[in-house]
Amino acid sequence: MKVLITGGAGFIGSTVASKCVDAGIDVVILDNLLTGRAEFAHRFPFYCGDIADEKLLDRIFADHPDIVATVHCAALIVVGDSVSSPARYYENNVSKSLTLVSSVLRNGCERFLFSSSAAVYAPSDGGCVDEHWRIAPQSPYAHSKAQFETMLDDIVAATGLSAISLRYFNPVGADPELRSGPASARPTHALGKLFESYSTGTPFRVTGTDWPTRDGSGVRDYVHVWDLADAHVRALERFDRVTADSSRMTVVNLGSGRGTTVWELVHTFENVLGEDVDVVAADRRTGDTAGAYASNDRALRLLGWVPTFTLEQGIEDTARWLVVRAHLLNSV
Repeated sequence: MKVLITGGAGFIGSTVASKCVDAGIDVVILDNLLTGRAEFAHRFPFYCGDIADEKLLDRIFADHPDIVATVHCAALIVVGDSVSSPARYYENNVSKSLTLVSSVLRNGCERFLFSSSAAVYAPSDGGCVDEHWRIAPQSPYAHSKAQFETMLDDIVAATGLSAISLRYFNPVGADPELRSGPASARPTHALGKLFESYSTGTPFRVTGTDWPTRDGSGVRDYVHVWDLADAHVRALERFDRVTADSSRMTVVNLGSGRGTTVWELVHTFENVLGEDVDVVAADRRTGDTAGAYASNDRALRLLGWVPTFTLEQGIEDTARWLVVRAHLLNSV
């Protein structure tokens, strides 16, 4: 089996690529390197370019006519940036992704695996959500994911395309073999900010302490990126079986199945690293919600997938990766 991974030089895409190769699946990477790292992509057949470049897509499929599925990981993902630059997010995550679908269909590739987000769900009070939970995005980023899912669903109903949308919760960690990991030197997610505070000696901000949760801080579901990658491999291997009885897109949650508050994340971080972190309470950010955690029942039933890595392992793998990343950035 050979697959095309868009955004394959990014954190998630490169980890999925490594897991695919470990499972005997051949990989071709397409990435514009806007946020991805060339070092992550050059281990594979790599095309540097845009997902909306139709001529480039045609060339990729001409060079690799045995590609049987597209794994679409390319996206802009920073919630705060999406609030200040919504048009940029709709252009990249919706418009260009639609052009990508047209290109892969034109080239006879009718299996499409989409990296979506649990951010599409309506706010919860920190509880468990399944795939039937109401859709009500709270940011332009989340809207862009939900809108593309809607379009993808309609395209599946009208064409020969089959699609699975994997709704990620909060990815953490790194490839346990440290072949890739979070590349940004300016993280925006909670665990990245914790490591930034730890390394710089600046206070970590708990944004929002009056949510209707057990300790007032937001709840997140931290799922190890290697578990996410494993779910992608299982989805590819079972793709036709999963989509055989459906004329619509199949949606699957991917989370740890456990809710962790921000305060609990801080305490776990301190326990793993053996040191305290300076923490301050701060106001809620635009686009934030109380959060939620995943019901993984459908992932178990359709993919045979159960997450196996703990939050502690995610923190440990991130710490090991940051040593590698520092060398990587200093060598450029």
